[in-house]
Amino acid sequence: MATTADTSTTPAVGPAFALLGTVQTALVFTLASLTVPLPQIGREFSLGRDDLVLLSAAYGLAFSGLLLLGGRVADRFGGRRGLTVGLSVFTVASLVAPLAPGPGTLLAARFAQGAGAALTAPAAMAVLRAALPDTAAYGRAMATWGGLSVLGATAGNLLSGVVSALASWRLAFAVPVAVGSLALALAPRLLPTTPALAGRSLDLPGASLATAGIVLVGYGLVLTDSHPWGAWSVLAPLLTGAALLVAFLITEHRAHDPLLPLGFLRDLRRALALTAIGLTAAGVAVTFILLSLHLQQDRGWSALRTSAAFVPFTVALTGSGRTTGPLIARFGAPAVTACGLALSATGLALLALTGLAPHTPYAYGLLPGLLMLPAGAAAGFAGAAVLATDGVGPHETGLAGGVMNTAMELGPTVLLAALLALGSDTTSLAATTAAFATVALLHTRIKQRTDSTRELSP
Repeated sequence: MATTADTSTTPAVGPAFALLGTVQTALVFTLASLTVPLPQIGREFSLGRDDLVLLSAAYGLAFSGLLLLGGRVADRFGGRRGLTVGLSVFTVASLVAPLAPGPGTLLAARFAQGAGAALTAPAAMAVLRAALPDTAAYGRAMATWGGLSVLGATAGNLLSGVVSALASWRLAFAVPVAVGSLALALAPRLLPTTPALAGRSLDLPGASLATAGIVLVGYGLVLTDSHPWGAWSVLAPLLTGAALLVAFLITEHRAHDPLLPLGFLRDLRRALALTAIGLTAAGVAVTFILLSLHLQQDRGWSALRTSAAFVPFTVALTGSGRTTGPLIARFGAPAVTACGLALSATGLALLALTGLAPHTPYAYGLLPGLLMLPAGAAAGFAGAAVLATDGVGPHETGLAGGVMNTAMELGPTVLLAALLALGSDTTSLAATTAAFATVALLHTRIKQRTDSTRELSP
């Protein structure tokens, strides 16, 4: 059965959706674009491990830290205006990054890219809601939208590896520059205007606390890659960030017009959907990082060969994304989300059991998991995106986009930090598998409870 935001078997199409979907994919592409070529950048700029960790995390920290504010900016001043400002910042920063003469300029450009993306992503969802006022059409769009982020992350990892192997890591920035420039040129003609909510405040105290708290916690978690958990350099940002987030929740409870209405997260289906989004993004990120390191360090594969190994991953991801909309229409978002997460857990289990063995052939050691994981991830992410935005009014679309993207950005950071403490690639994948299976079971229970309620209704 379908959710309130019903879907049909026809996929979402149209110039506005195509443009906004391309922008969303490019934002996540840019997040992942430095993962594979990071060692090359370190050699070029003579950077140590801590510097590389910060450079790798800069985009994600700014992106996740400012998303809640970006969502409220879109609701307050209008989605298209927020999209234009965010894309302008994102595109200029993307142009500066490949021209960087040193690591300081590149780091600043990555932070600016993340800030621009934080304004752009929720604004894109607000504009999409205005472009598709029909509930069924919007539901179809969200079923497709859910897979775009996973596709963007996959493309970022693959293409950056190919580009860095054949030419230079700097060419990876051609994608965000091209997409940003094209979107800015076409937005006035293809995208509808969205009304501003006059008289609505931005809750700047809440925004400051949320941004500082998320950035500090995220930075502390990132540092666990190179420092022990008990080190003061890790504990200081973690504890300070946690205190700021507690202060943020207290502020939001008392605020007249809060940045994040706490009731928005009390819906169990939405909370589980956001968990599934964060977990799916984290699972894909963990797999790329662990397998890339395994193939290059343990098996001695080149960056180009490693990228080629993930081509079936992309094919499975794309194929699953194209079929998810009709499945959601027929069986409902909770069922599709649960099945997608279960399939992802199975793929991760296969990778943990066979894929990380040093001499296991690619064809039956890695390939089955590399097909099952993305197929499940695309379905799980799409179903969760529908659930996360189900019942959200037009005046809160930017907020929904900000919360959804925050879950997607924080998921990989939190899970990767937790898995580093486990110390083993196989144990890390096994723990991720268990997390997927647990959330899949919870979604199944939600579906059963929903179906029982409908059967008892007069």
